[in-house]
Amino acid sequence: MQTALTLAAVMAHCAIVVLATAAYTAPTTSNFTWTANSKSFILNGQPYNIIGGQIDPQRVPKEYWAQRIQMAKSMGLNTIFSYLYWQDLEKYQGHWDFTDRNDLASWYKAIADAGMKAVLRPGPYITAERDWGALPGWLGIIPGMQTRANNAPFLNATINYFNHVGEVIQPYLVSNGGPILMTQIENEYGYVGSDMNYKSALSSGMAKAFPGIRHYTNDCPSCMKAGSVPGALAIVDGSGPKNQIPQIRQQISDTSMQGPLMDGEVWITWFDAWGPHKGHTGTADASGDIDWVLSQGAHFSLYMFHGGTNWGFGNGGENNPLTPHTTSYDYGAVLDETGRPASTYNNMRNAIAKHVSNIPAVPSNPPLQSVSSFTLTPVARMFDFKPTVITSSSPKTIEACGTVFGYILYEHKATASASGAIAVGTGAPRDRIIVLVNGVRQGTLDAIYKNRPTVNVSLKSGDTLQLLVENLGRQKSGQMDQVKGIVGSVSVGGQALTGWDHYTFPFDSPPNLSSSSNNSISVADTSAPTWYRGTFKNTQTPDMAADTFLDLPSFTKGLVFVNGHNLGRYWTIGPQQQLFLPGAWLHESSGENEVLVLDLSPRSGSRTASGKSTRRWGNNPDPDCNNCS
Repeated sequence: MQTALTLAAVMAHCAIVVLATAAYTAPTTSNFTWTANSKSFILNGQPYNIIGGQIDPQRVPKEYWAQRIQMAKSMGLNTIFSYLYWQDLEKYQGHWDFTDRNDLASWYKAIADAGMKAVLRPGPYITAERDWGALPGWLGIIPGMQTRANNAPFLNATINYFNHVGEVIQPYLVSNGGPILMTQIENEYGYVGSDMNYKSALSSGMAKAFPGIRHYTNDCPSCMKAGSVPGALAIVDGSGPKNQIPQIRQQISDTSMQGPLMDGEVWITWFDAWGPHKGHTGTADASGDIDWVLSQGAHFSLYMFHGGTNWGFGNGGENNPLTPHTTSYDYGAVLDETGRPASTYNNMRNAIAKHVSNIPAVPSNPPLQSVSSFTLTPVARMFDFKPTVITSSSPKTIEACGTVFGYILYEHKATASASGAIAVGTGAPRDRIIVLVNGVRQGTLDAIYKNRPTVNVSLKSGDTLQLLVENLGRQKSGQMDQVKGIVGSVSVGGQALTGWDHYTFPFDSPPNLSSSSNNSISVADTSAPTWYRGTFKNTQTPDMAADTFLDLPSFTKGLVFVNGHNLGRYWTIGPQQQLFLPGAWLHESSGENEVLVLDLSPRSGSRTASGKSTRRWGNNPDPDCNNCS
């Protein structure tokens, strides 16, 4: 049975911490200093020019961290900027996970081992096109909570987060001889506020958690004053550093916030979003920008040098209407989602080489592999694996039921007849609702469309109305009401329905389909969400040579597990049409690799999958809402 780890259960095991610490010995010399004047940073008495690029470890398989860092070094970068995703480190309140892609000690050790430096960007809010800007979803149900504000519940949770991170990474601070040079306060806070009490509280908390390293703020030119903090270096972000960097001196007159000029995010291009008419942003060449920055003696970080992947349900979204970001966070980056150089890599490297000598040679990377087509068999319904039921008279949100990501199923057993249009909650859906009666799909309500069709149902006594609600990704703004599921009542033909059973499906791990994996069930065009299973053999050693793009033709929408790894969402509407499958997660050529695909809107017909060595972007009409807009 698929079970959910509820908030109540986790809180009963207060402050569970799972660690995967890396052995690291700081250099023996004690002569470590990190200072700055008006133009240069100074590391151990020598000028240090920050030539940086962003890589977030939680978007990259841990097995590939060293390769990604080396590719940065071989382009001429010397500093890795990284956001931290609080939502992954503390997915459930009080349950801390510093293993696998959350193993921050190993991440900073890998940077140090490569002879590079690092900049820490812990937030707590980070934007980054993450679900709620990487704030954990459980914040939304804490009484009195107001995020990104001088609010005691939020600051208490945030300082606790800083402290847990600090315990793990303190050996890697420059003050202890490690690679981490600076830490950023919040992220582009000037866009939304200027509360000095809030900013000061964060700065104070960081000083205790990450002692002895300098703070900085990162904002757009017009909001630098609002986001700045006395004593912290004020820097700018955005594309076109020729226009951005000169504004730092115009906007910031407080000498305690002045120092070397830096563009903390030279935007390469933009992110992708799901939608039948949303195109792929592609790559862009910022070599001219970074050549100019270096010629001015200024400093920069590329956003993104390597974007990586929104594994599982980590993607965020925009508002009005909801525009969820794709699983791929390729971002048109210099190093593509698979860790291979994009077409712009050499241009960037040549621009840096004008100003930096002795750049290492670029390592060769193997091509992606192809995997022959293999059959996927429908083996079970999603609702065959219900967790423990939660019952109430009116619908509860997904957070109130003990989880934050994935899906929640609402079931109502009719005691009287009702028919007509179904109305679910207040405002737009939160976010995608599949309507079923007795396990038969009736229609879909989706927040990505402003103009949605009416879904009519007809219930008689004894019928079961089912509403499967998917969290497509919380809006990344970090300040709005972000609870998911059903907020408000449900009615059919104007008649309010009471009495609901709730089942959550966070899919922290895949369901156990072993008992049904040798079976096959029938699928019709109106069937309930269905699990498909298939296997394939890998022809390569489990490393980058085995990387591939998993192609799922004829599937509509859902998620994929391969050998227990949640690769993320797929959706036929595009623009993303395949999922990156790291070869490091595959078995040896003699073993089988298990692929589990959940199709939320299955249709009749056979299903296959394959691995592609070349990525394809494109769009298809939405089969669940063909005339929506």
